[in-house]
Amino acid sequence: MTPTGSGPGGRTRPPPRGRSPRRRDRPQAARTTTSGAPSGPRGHWLLFAAGLVLVAVALTLNGYATNVVGETRPGPSAADHSSAESAEVRRGGPVVNVTAGRPASLRLPDRTVALTFDDGPDPVWTPRVLDVLDEHGAKATFFVVGSKVAEHPDLTRRIVAEGHELGNHTYSHADLREVPGWRLRLESSLTQRALAGATGLHTTLARPPYSGPAAETTARQWEAMKELAAEGHLIVLSDLDAKDGDVTAALPARSEGAVVTMRDSGGDRQATVEALDLVLGILHDRDYRAVTVTEAIGMPSAHRKAGGVDRFFGGALNLAQRASGTFVDVLGWALFAAGALTLGRFGFFIVLAAVHAHHTRGGTRRRHSVRVWPGPPPVTVIVPAYNEAAGIQATVRSLVATGYPGEVEILVVDDGSTDGTADLAAGFPGVRVIRRPNGGKSAALNTGIAHASHELLIMLDGDTVFERATIGRLVRRLADPAVGAVSGNTKVGNRRGAIGRWQHIEYVIGFNLDRRAFELLDCMATVPGAVGAFRRSALEALGGVSSDTLAEDTDLTMALCRAGWRVVYEENAVAWTEAPATLGQLWKQRYRWCYGTLQAMWKHRRAVLDRNPFGRRCLGYLALFHVLLPLLAPVVDLMAVYSIAVDDPLPVVAAWAGFVTVQMAIGWYALLLDGERASALWILPLQQFVYRQLMYLVVIQSLVTALLGVRLRWHGIRREGTFSEPGRTPEAQIERRSATTGR
Repeated sequence: MTPTGSGPGGRTRPPPRGRSPRRRDRPQAARTTTSGAPSGPRGHWLLFAAGLVLVAVALTLNGYATNVVGETRPGPSAADHSSAESAEVRRGGPVVNVTAGRPASLRLPDRTVALTFDDGPDPVWTPRVLDVLDEHGAKATFFVVGSKVAEHPDLTRRIVAEGHELGNHTYSHADLREVPGWRLRLESSLTQRALAGATGLHTTLARPPYSGPAAETTARQWEAMKELAAEGHLIVLSDLDAKDGDVTAALPARSEGAVVTMRDSGGDRQATVEALDLVLGILHDRDYRAVTVTEAIGMPSAHRKAGGVDRFFGGALNLAQRASGTFVDVLGWALFAAGALTLGRFGFFIVLAAVHAHHTRGGTRRRHSVRVWPGPPPVTVIVPAYNEAAGIQATVRSLVATGYPGEVEILVVDDGSTDGTADLAAGFPGVRVIRRPNGGKSAALNTGIAHASHELLIMLDGDTVFERATIGRLVRRLADPAVGAVSGNTKVGNRRGAIGRWQHIEYVIGFNLDRRAFELLDCMATVPGAVGAFRRSALEALGGVSSDTLAEDTDLTMALCRAGWRVVYEENAVAWTEAPATLGQLWKQRYRWCYGTLQAMWKHRRAVLDRNPFGRRCLGYLALFHVLLPLLAPVVDLMAVYSIAVDDPLPVVAAWAGFVTVQMAIGWYALLLDGERASALWILPLQQFVYRQLMYLVVIQSLVTALLGVRLRWHGIRREGTFSEPGRTPEAQIERRSATTGR
């Protein structure tokens, strides 16, 4: 339906752009003052906790596999040679068998080389090593890292299929000298399961990471070797180590046999591949055999067929490892994108807020010439009230004492209050009280609209007080006939305590700064119920205030924008509201707000297809920054705690400090624009530890409630009567603000 008619003062309003969405006549649930938590699903918190546990498990598994979690880095060098057993190992060969706790070592026969490769498999270098071995008809032993086997099972199968041998090099390349016995056994068993899942095989060979030639074995290394032997492994050390592709270091002296160590992972191994080709050519010319370790010492193959249970759990382990790696990669990119979007949003909105402030102070408005009323038009002020005895007198008193020069009709719609709200409001001269049965805020507002005498309507909640100039500042913006609604500037009056201060910062930075940008982008999402002005004809054309959602103000604003009306922000039209004073009350309020906003987004989802760009801008912004990004917030916190616990905390702390610094700078500018004290920012960093978590949990609760199709009831919050206290009136607030800001 297209609104028609004339505005106050005989100004004919042009037909609005677009068309209005139909609304369903579905009654909104009546308001209730139930003291318990808002109704909604309960079991999803268990699912949420289970989800966080799964994320924690994925992070831990990935961290373990990538050598982050636990004592997996090389420890300090131990030059302890006091053990008789370690001395015996040093005098022996590179292949060590431990029987009854005593070492028995073997050397390779002459003109026999067992080429061994550590730290793989690697998707880049291992295939190239295999190709060189195949060209020369040589066989080798690959001491593989279990986590890499899990990541590259196909490559591990290729090693076996081409006749090479596998050995155990632990799951996370842990320094076995520095870990307890249980961790050593876990490293060995996990690698065996990874091999079982990838190839269906176990191996009897093992090489401790960071080990060298047998002649360098220490007492601590011997203790680790005994533990590996107890797990059924034959220990393979080395005679020669061709570090960084040193060809000379890989060639045995004269005709001696040797176990040669090379590496097919852990960096750029181009030199290793080239050296391998040269070494194999030289060994061939010297009549050497290049064979596996077990073939070199005349033993059966190190491979043993794994049982069905080990193959099953090994496959599950490998799948979980790959899934965790993929999850962490995706999460890393998602967090990067989230951070970039958040910082981009900050920068973009700061620029728009600055442009808005420039136009406002310069006395001009973007793309619209300044229009003024020929005389102050009459207005009707509607106050829907339900059990507002604590604050209704302060609210009505601020309206009666307005400095607006024109006619002001004040209607208080008592929505079935049981605490004497109507009687308190009726005690003021010139105030008309309309009593009706409890039917919800939308019904109360529609009752007020039906009884209003004037075209221009101003609406405010029963816990809100206006400054003397607020009505006039709202009305002047409606002089533009294209404007259908005006959002005022809501400020928190009860700023005592951390919760009040946090909400004060949120109102200034999160709400009012955004509204400056929304006006320039023509995508205002909400004219708050605390302070807003409307054209009566526009509301009637929409069928009144809809009861379809619990966020009737957001629903109404979206409907106006879709109907082609401009919705603007008047930062100087200040209203003081009473914010929730406890975390429980805050939860109830934000749960209703968030759930109602989701309802409104769903109701107006087809706006993204309208010719009017409002839907794409507004709904896209809300979906991205008010739904999707909060869903990532728990994972961000979990990753931060995880990183601090298992890795260097400095990068996390630095990132957090940088983000808070950006927030502080933006907060300072937003407070400056709003004429507020910058000293309020001292509590902003603490928001990250309580308030932020509460807000994203509210989003999660609301989203699950909506997805499950639960119809949430309206839950009121307890009023404290903030503006009834001495020194807490709007006038006192203005004086304090002017004294500190000069405005």
